[in-house]
Amino acid sequence: QVQLVESGGGLVQIGGSLRLSCTAPTRTFSIYPMGWFRQAPGKEREFVAAIRGSPDSTYYADSVKGRFTISRDNAKNTMYLQMSNLKTEDTAVYYCAADKTYYGVGPRGYAYWGQGTQVTVSS
Repeated sequence: QVQLVESGGGLVQIGGSLRLSCTAPTRTFSIYPMGWFRQAPGKEREFVAAIRGSPDSTYYADSVKGRFTISRDNAKNTMYLQMSNLKTEDTAVYYCAADKTYYGVGPRGYAYWGQGTQVTVSS
């Protein structure tokens, strides 16, 4: 089964920054819409940001707009999530996702997922 691989999570203080990466297994994913989701303990998985394959267009959840930036480097089959001004409520497991056609906020629309990477923001 095709699997995406996330990296870059960790422990950071309030106001700090982290960059998450998501690497896809083949160049085919360079044209797929991709997204980031997160899930905190006891909560449902929620949309964070999405990016089209080509041309790039992006979409963000209101809770991260202005603080997070989604981008991709198709030559490296990699998508990024630059997170700045982190808050305690950003603490969650972050997942990347991809799909051949779906570009939206619903997790069920994405066919391919990574295993998740933990982000913990401490006070």
